[in-house]
Amino acid sequence: MNKSRQWIRWGAVAGLIFASAYGGFWFHRQQEGASWPPVEAEGPAPQAGQELPLFDHSQSVGMERVAFSLPDLDGRMRAAAEWDGKVVALNFWASWCPPCLEEIPAFVSLQTQHQAAGLQFVGLALEPPATARQFAVERKMNYPVLTGAAEVVKLARAYGNHIGALPFTVFIDRTGRVASAHSGPLSREEAGALIVSLL
Repeated sequence: MNKSRQWIRWGAVAGLIFASAYGGFWFHRQQEGASWPPVEAEGPAPQAGQELPLFDHSQSVGMERVAFSLPDLDGRMRAAAEWDGKVVALNFWASWCPPCLEEIPAFVSLQTQHQAAGLQFVGLALEPPATARQFAVERKMNYPVLTGAAEVVKLARAYGNHIGALPFTVFIDRTGRVASAHSGPLSREEAGALIVSLL
């Protein structure tokens, strides 16, 4: 085999390796979730080379719940204090995040199952109200959905989500402290086990 054919063959092999690696990376990102568009953050920007936690929100565990007031899909302002004394699951989501939409039916089911015992899911949508309403109706969401774009992003950051990962779910116990924070999609079994441990 002459040298030109060898180079062509090696080029083809290298191309296949690159395509496979890139495809695997893209698939992994799709499975893990999505991230929101950049929003002006408060405070200093991270310095070059500074590492931020990807899926470790352990620093937020034990902190007091963050106070907020955001409009629901009817335009009524809803405050975090409304659900004091309950186990609260704050779920940050968006319609352009496929894993977000995949986990919502499990949350609807868990809300139905454990509502009487004191569970309250609250959806926090990075969407205009009209878009959020459409998806809430389509998925028969049986818990409040709040909107607020930049305010929702700031709230997620306050709970330790510094990289804009979606979906992002924060579980708050009855005393108003963060029991767990999770980036990426949750299965019904994972969420259910955590909820039962807090009820």
